Amino acid sequence: MKKSAKIAFFLGIFIFILGGIFVARTVAFSMKNASAQTYSVRQEIYEDVIEIAGTVSAAKSQTLKSLNDGTVVGVYKSEGDIVKEGDLIVQLDDSEQLYNLANLDYEISVARQNQTAGKLALMQTQRKSLLQKIRDRKIVATFDGIIASLDVDSGDYLEAKDSIGTLVDTSFLTAEVEIAETDVSKLAVGQKVEFDFPAVEGKSEGYVSSFPAIGEVTSRGATVVKAKVRLDEVPEGVLPNFSFTGQIKIHEGEERLIVERYAIGREAGGAFVDVVSGNDVKRVFVSVEPYSLDYVRILSGLSGGEILKAQSSAEDSGKMRTMKRGDSKKNAKGTQTRGGQNAPPSPF
Repeated sequence: MKKSAKIAFFLGIFIFILGGIFVARTVAFSMKNASAQTYSVRQEIYEDVIEIAGTVSAAKSQTLKSLNDGTVVGVYKSEGDIVKEGDLIVQLDDSEQLYNLANLDYEISVARQNQTAGKLALMQTQRKSLLQKIRDRKIVATFDGIIASLDVDSGDYLEAKDSIGTLVDTSFLTAEVEIAETDVSKLAVGQKVEFDFPAVEGKSEGYVSSFPAIGEVTSRGATVVKAKVRLDEVPEGVLPNFSFTGQIKIHEGEERLIVERYAIGREAGGAFVDVVSGNDVKRVFVSVEPYSLDYVRILSGLSGGEILKAQSSAEDSGKMRTMKRGDSKKNAKGTQTRGGQNAPPSPF
């Protein structure tokens, strides 16, 4: 028994020594790798935007409808025609209304000879009503635009409120987009909007035209504000009801210098980097601020493109532990900030 105990004792000491050697070699290897690792200072374009999507609508739209029952006696425009406000598009038979008006005009001429002023005033009111009935037998354009659709022929019989086509004004396009409540404070009328239409190549520039001072809850349970965006320069090939994705530009793109935070050291309360140039290493003091999980922003001291010696490894800095915990990088819906990531607390 004593012999077995001695063997177990010496075996334990041997295993302990081997473990110590392994740990020491691992630490030394890690430090060697860290000292050999370098990072490059690079420029990144920072944009603060709100992502949007939707479909565009015509500036104005008129459903061409018959206001009365009647037979079509004239179709004066065709699908695709450009019309002006007041142009006659379709004429319904108005012979009965014209007869009634002529008959009333005759009665008024007679009444002027022997009727009282009150009676004449009543007949003049009746005449205005007849004139309106004559106007209602016409379907006219209420604004300048283009006839997007028209389905009617002379001889067709229409009933009141029958829809026969659509008139649209495509001089500009609008869209209503949902803005998350967390982004509403960033909105301002006039902000630049970038439209990307699948139907055409390239991007088009518009702007935020308005947004209400009240939010609403969607069927998904999200609180949003429905802002209106406008596109004045309509690309050829883009029509009302075409879909788009886009961005509301909160701020114009800004160039920023960033580098992995493992290249930053601390000394006497300040931050420094070791700039590698060939076989030379030069220490430079810098100003930095947190930028994302693994990066810092260089505020001063560097100009971009420098190669920096590592001050620590990712494992020593806790990156691997953070990744194991499954920390996720989340953003407010529809915004892109600091390269698409929220900045964590300062790593220093």
